[in-house]
Amino acid sequence: MGVAIDPPSQNAAMIEKLSLPFPILSDPDRTSVIDPYGVADPKDPRRIARPAMVLIDPDGEERWRFVSRDFADRLPESEVLDRAGELGLAPVQAEAVALGPAEPGPKAMPFDWLMPYFRGARFASLAMGLRHGGLDQSVKDDSKAYVAQMDRFMEVVKALEEARADRSDRPGE
Repeated sequence: MGVAIDPPSQNAAMIEKLSLPFPILSDPDRTSVIDPYGVADPKDPRRIARPAMVLIDPDGEERWRFVSRDFADRLPESEVLDRAGELGLAPVQAEAVALGPAEPGPKAMPFDWLMPYFRGARFASLAMGLRHGGLDQSVKDDSKAYVAQMDRFMEVVKALEEARADRSDRPGE
């Protein structure tokens, strides 16, 4: 499950746009998940949640967590799945959630803009890593991690584009 401060209609639009296989909980006042799990970004005046991943076992006990430094710091999904496997946590099938009306927010990025956006972010990070990486290994490491993240995001967008094209090629879908 994902969690965001956005209203349910914007979360539904995100799920729809990205074909997400999980629901997104709306926590606009940060009292349900964001504050109790300590994931609000202390540097952001809006107190949005930093990207975080928390593994909870079937008994409701937290077994592992990763809370990012900021919005650009994210673990590859494979690392989270590996961690779940190391903990012996079996996959579970989430219950289907009925989405309400989907209405993108006023600043939502259209799907067609995602690939150019990720490509630009990738090249900007490469440039920053080359510019500053020789002086500071942590900058070079961050740049490499962000470039890898953008590569993963572009792979997902490409797969979504192909799936959309396949659906539009089939009559009645």
